[in-house]
Amino acid sequence: MAKVRRYETTPNPDALKCLLDTTISDRPRSFIGSAQAEGDPIAGPMFARARLRAVLINTDWISVNKEPDADWKDIKPIVEEVLAGLD
Repeated sequence: MAKVRRYETTPNPDALKCLLDTTISDRPRSFIGSAQAEGDPIAGPMFARARLRAVLINTDWISVNKEPDADWKDIKPIVEEVLAGLD
């Protein structure tokens, strides 16, 4: 289980950095599109449930890039639910 401690905006309004309360990966992993994320326990469910373009997973943070017409108020709860379900 991981929780988002805080969100940080980026110069790109369609990207958001999520700082976590724990380590979720031992190395960076990057996914552009749902096909690349297939089978990944974090990126896969995020792409399946939210309108995303890319997910970058690092040790204790992730960066999420949404579709331009998607809304962060819809995406943030999905990110939090996926992270809360981690073993």
